[in-house]
Amino acid sequence: MRQIVRQVDPRVPVSDVNTQSRQIDQTINTERIFAQLCSCFAALALFMSCIGLYGMLAYTVARRTGEIGIRMALGANRRRIVWMVLREMIWIGASGLAIGLAAAWGTTRYLESFLFGLKPKDPFAILLAVGILIAALVFACYDPAMRASRIDPLTALRHD
Repeated sequence: MRQIVRQVDPRVPVSDVNTQSRQIDQTINTERIFAQLCSCFAALALFMSCIGLYGMLAYTVARRTGEIGIRMALGANRRRIVWMVLREMIWIGASGLAIGLAAAWGTTRYLESFLFGLKPKDPFAILLAVGILIAALVFACYDPAMRASRIDPLTALRHD
């Protein structure tokens, strides 16, 4: 490029020659970094919410040790205890998910300018987010539910 310009007119200074794709990349570099940073913070927020959810569920199960021990002493099997704990926790998670979806649906018009290549109410993106949150909820619920099913009834009754 520089040689061609020099052949045409050697007095024209040629500096900072870039291709069009590189120029576009330099122009939107800030937006890309911002999007990657937002993605990292979103993943961190999801991870922290999973830890918080796990902590809340483990605490709830620990507080109900006596009740679970009585249920097991009266004949409830492990599968029933796991299902009881999972059902309650999934109900809490589904309520939070419904509230979050309603809030997200209502605020999409404010976020429209930040989206590139997506519609504000893209069904695939919404279903993907819901799927990730449900998976996080199930993973957070599983360990406290299994721990509740392993409670020894005699130890649980002595606990109170």
